Amino acid sequence: MLTIESEKQMTRTDTAARSLVIRDLDKSFGAKSVLRGIDLEVSPGQFVALVGPSGAGKSTLLRLINGSHRPTGGSVEVLGIDPATCSRRELQRLRARVGFVFQQFGLVGRLSAVENVLMGSLGALRMPRYGVASYPRALRERATVQLERVGLVDQRFQRCDTLSGGQQQRVAIARSLLQDAEIVLADEPVASLDPTASVSVLAMLRRLSAEDGFTVICSLHQVDLALQVSDRIVAVRDGGIVLDAATSDTTEDQLRAVYRTAEASGA
Repeated sequence: MLTIESEKQMTRTDTAARSLVIRDLDKSFGAKSVLRGIDLEVSPGQFVALVGPSGAGKSTLLRLINGSHRPTGGSVEVLGIDPATCSRRELQRLRARVGFVFQQFGLVGRLSAVENVLMGSLGALRMPRYGVASYPRALRERATVQLERVGLVDQRFQRCDTLSGGQQQRVAIARSLLQDAEIVLADEPVASLDPTASVSVLAMLRRLSAEDGFTVICSLHQVDLALQVSDRIVAVRDGGIVLDAATSDTTEDQLRAVYRTAEASGA
């Protein structure tokens, strides 16, 4: 039987050079241009904060990376693969290597924390699963370990809709850990959390990224959080990249100017 570890060895490519390569990327929806001329490369293990005002195209960019949208022009290469050229099965395999953490958590509220985490393994399993007991014991043990890493092992059998927002986001991150994602895309993951929970969740994601070596591309509105947790900041405004720099070389005033300029232009 194919295990998660053996599947990992079979599907993982050498990403020593780059996790993501985007060239001259355009995306339009009908007559509306959302992204224009995007060029971006991300190295393995980087924590990239994607910032910019609402409507700048951040969420669209993340969905182009995981293959939910197709480019109007240019190209996206994720872990050496162009999602736009993938068959349905190939895209499924790629998405098994790319975790996605949503603003609204993306969990099944009536299921327990551990079962939601186990759902991160479905891409590597041949048959549907119903209930925790239907998953292989080794996977159940791994799911428990990942919940322990995010501080929720004691809540593993608790329904997710009874957990706090910060706890639910930790479950979503644990699901990506079980998935063994090489890239984690996080779309405004702390937008619905209070400031204390926001700092805690992002600090934990940063720590786990450093421990496991996966890449994070995280869209954020909170300038102070972007400066705290990231290695690199990419600012998007009016569909284009207006700043791309190491976090250590970026100031709060520079980032706030991205938003002030957008407000002045009516964005």
